[in-house]
Amino acid sequence: MTLNPDEVEITFAMGEGFSLALPFWGSAMDGVVDVDFAIAMGKLGGIAVLNLDGVHTRYEDSAPVIRKIAEADKATVNAVLKEAYREPVKPKLVAERIKAIKDAGVPCAVSTVPARAEERAEIVQKAGADVYLVQGTVLTARHSSRSYHQLSFEDLVRACDIPVVVGNCVQFDTALELMETGIAGILVGVGPGAACTTRGVLGVGVPQVTATADVAAARDEHMRRGGMRVAVITDGGMRIGADVCKAFAAGADAVMIGTPLAGAEESASRGFNWGMATPDPNLPRGTRIHVGTKATLREILLGPARVDDGSQNFAGALRSALGVCGARDIAEFQHTEMVIAPSIVSEGKVFQQAQHVGMGKS
Repeated sequence: MTLNPDEVEITFAMGEGFSLALPFWGSAMDGVVDVDFAIAMGKLGGIAVLNLDGVHTRYEDSAPVIRKIAEADKATVNAVLKEAYREPVKPKLVAERIKAIKDAGVPCAVSTVPARAEERAEIVQKAGADVYLVQGTVLTARHSSRSYHQLSFEDLVRACDIPVVVGNCVQFDTALELMETGIAGILVGVGPGAACTTRGVLGVGVPQVTATADVAAARDEHMRRGGMRVAVITDGGMRIGADVCKAFAAGADAVMIGTPLAGAEESASRGFNWGMATPDPNLPRGTRIHVGTKATLREILLGPARVDDGSQNFAGALRSALGVCGARDIAEFQHTEMVIAPSIVSEGKVFQQAQHVGMGKS
């Protein structure tokens, strides 16, 4: 059976009261998400995550800093990044940025490193944020250290009246333990992002479809044991509509995307992107990349697409994929049969490849 794409459901829900018209999250990357971008994405039905450890909460006016990073040459960009992130985060700006997003009438999500999660929880909630993300390269429910306090996700969840989303994670047992702490959502992915170098620096990572399927299986097991449904959010590694659709088929409830949105006219840097761990003073695990300005944010998320390579109208692609597979909603689509097909993007595309059009552009 196939369905009319206009009649399928692609909304997102998490916890008891949080929902979105679109299951698309903008990554907490400074080159993509500033206050204006968060507002623009919220008005289109998605949500963009503001990085509380980024330049937008370190500088009253972050635009010149973003511009300096974007304009730096390859030889000096790492030094420019490290210098930019030496300025301390200002709690006053954290509150101001959240309130500015909320004053626009859209949902607000913010991200923090684990070391600052507890101390920022109160100010984040008082300012009006709707979702609180805690992000690290890899997070687990159990962490051992003799030199600093270990964050308890159980305690953090109890201290928050808003959904807590934790990441990143790629493995069944780790995900299941995190879900048992009471979190509302979990981010999937280690190193797949276009601007991330974790897999090269640390040698750590799992392909996104496998990681998503494993974490989704943990979600299902958690529910079988009587737990609430924890939203699985595949984070990174998606470039075109096909990638987005495969993430949902593998078990994702939503996707978090960065580099495709960096190419939006509304992005903070107008065409550049760098990962959250890029400016790490000791071991950078990312790089600045240039993607150029490709389209408006509306065209990327909702269309209509002006190109034929899948880089625009992600919502339309998802709707059409559900319709073709006979799925009425994302939950049904998660049960779609998947096969390993390395040549599926090149099969029969000899003329596109030879002429560098359509799917033969890259």
